[in-house]
Amino acid sequence: MQQPDKPQPDPKASDEALLVAAREGSRTALELLLARHRPFIYNVAWRLVLSPADAEDLTQEVLIKALTRLDQFQGRSSFRTWLYRIAMNHFLEMKRRPMEQAIGSFEAFGAELDAVPNEDLSTEEQLSQQELIQEAKLGCLAGMLLCLDRRQRLVYVLGEIFELSTREGAELTELSEDNYRQILSRARRDLRAFMNQKCGLVNPDNPCRCQRKTKGFIQAGWVDPGQMKFNLPHQQSILQSLEARQKQLEEAMEGPYRGLFQAGAYDQRAREQLLASLLAHPHIQLVFNLN
Repeated sequence: MQQPDKPQPDPKASDEALLVAAREGSRTALELLLARHRPFIYNVAWRLVLSPADAEDLTQEVLIKALTRLDQFQGRSSFRTWLYRIAMNHFLEMKRRPMEQAIGSFEAFGAELDAVPNEDLSTEEQLSQQELIQEAKLGCLAGMLLCLDRRQRLVYVLGEIFELSTREGAELTELSEDNYRQILSRARRDLRAFMNQKCGLVNPDNPCRCQRKTKGFIQAGWVDPGQMKFNLPHQQSILQSLEARQKQLEEAMEGPYRGLFQAGAYDQRAREQLLASLLAHPHIQLVFNLN
């Protein structure tokens, strides 16, 4: 006698309900759970290492680590908090990635920028090279983030780019709220100081302009017209991919630069391939009894 089909899990079900279904062998429930949390983990990883391939590897490492440690999840916090804590600790402990090694400090990055020649673009060139100018801008801003030490960078990404509250950010990073605020304040201060000295977007007295550096970035290999890394058709703001949040305005002096870092977030690149790879992993197959 043919067994009746099991009911499909509700995509709006809680994490805990999806976990129960996944433990009972529901591949769909596990797919929904992974797809729900992958974007946040991936986007944080990408902001830390600036490499889609490395971010995908890190995301897979985090999810495999979490899903093979489910026996340690005791429900003292939400599954989301438990999972994201694993991710944050993994990011802090990971080996140094190539882009982290390439950009060592604000001083070194500033010297690299100064060494790139300034070249004015004609009005026609500015119109025809808008995408490349945007690529230069986003790449430069991303490079500034890499000048922060890893913990500062992680806290800044959570607090400024994802706009998590102090309570949420401290919870995920397992820091006290006071310590979290201090780290975030230092990161803001360091970025603001560098941009006030170098960036024409913030301080009009600075000669550095994205459009004036674009040709130099291309010549130096920082911008590849045939394969852009930041300004891609499928990218979207992190704020568009997260639940809308309300937050009071920061101090007026932070206004000129704060929003710059929220643009150009990498979207879910190769999502289907990563999910398929995760579900095919032997540890995941064993834990969730997937066929």
